[in-house]
Amino acid sequence: MSVTRQMLISILLAVILFGGMRMAGNTTASAQKGNPMMYFHELVEQSQKEKKGLTFYIKGQTIAGVVVKVMEPNAVEVRNQTFSKIVIRLDHVDAVAIN
Repeated sequence: MSVTRQMLISILLAVILFGGMRMAGNTTASAQKGNPMMYFHELVEQSQKEKKGLTFYIKGQTIAGVVVKVMEPNAVEVRNQTFSKIVIRLDHVDAVAIN
């Protein structure tokens, strides 16, 4: 009986330790992912400095253009061949791609 009890305690401890390690791993992974808005701002700044085109994906639509001005806190002014001024709220953007 004592061997079975020791075995159960060992298994229980292993499960608790493994579960704790998995939770710590998930926390680390989410911290490494960072804030998506931070990555959007990096691409926006690169587009503004280097005059590179960006493609903004917003609710199934795409808007291409070069960033002209960053308007705080979460908006940018973009221009393209069709429109001289487009204002995009970054909190509505699903994804950004750079050329």
